[in-house]
Amino acid sequence: MSHELRAVVADDEQPAREELCFLLGQIEDVAVVGQADNGVSALEVISAVEPNVAFLDIQMPGLTGFEVANLLLQNASPSPSVVFVTAYDQYAIEAFEVNAVDYLLKPVEQRRLDQAVERLRRRFSTGQARDERIDHLVRLMADRGRRRDQLAIKVGDRFLLVQADDVIHASVDGDTIEVATAQVAGTSNYRTLDELQARLDPDLFWRVHRSHLVNINKIKEIVPWFSRNYMLRMKDAKGTEIPVSRAQTKRLRDYLKL
Repeated sequence: MSHELRAVVADDEQPAREELCFLLGQIEDVAVVGQADNGVSALEVISAVEPNVAFLDIQMPGLTGFEVANLLLQNASPSPSVVFVTAYDQYAIEAFEVNAVDYLLKPVEQRRLDQAVERLRRRFSTGQARDERIDHLVRLMADRGRRRDQLAIKVGDRFLLVQADDVIHASVDGDTIEVATAQVAGTSNYRTLDELQARLDPDLFWRVHRSHLVNINKIKEIVPWFSRNYMLRMKDAKGTEIPVSRAQTKRLRDYLKL
């Protein structure tokens, strides 16, 4: 009996996503259990429906397919097998071939998809849910694209893409990371402030406090605080006040010639 595949398909181009879902629907014992149109919602859908395979487009807004796969790798729970889908990208394809990783080139052909599914089934039947070559490649490629020009911010039930440089501050609030720009305030899908900070320009974004990351160009006012420390009043709509830790006070003084 063939192993049933429960698939999530993530692609920001709706026609390409619908076509891949249609082609998967032609294969026996394959069920598409979720779809996503960007990298951030891909993580959420995968977490919600727990598929055993994810077809990830590489170039998605918010998070690339490689970054989604990298974050899945870091999860404690078993993560799905991954098949990457890409328009022609020479660098990515060379990396796939060096690592002998399966990938699908757009436009996806039924014959190639059948082959990829057959390989997945063989892996599952031998109890090999993960492919270490993919894990190695994912880490390599995710490291290559560390900086983000755009970030996805969740506002209500929608994801908005903002330019990274427009972020005014990001702050930890309980289990979530609150992010503010001049226009919007919402939450980030990054799980830690360290993870978010690693994606941003270190010359622009300073970790002025364990719980706060600020855009040094978006400070409205510096308010003297007790014990020669400072409070930063930011340029967001609320004029949020952010404390500067003792360790960061000297750096701020030096930078701003205070």
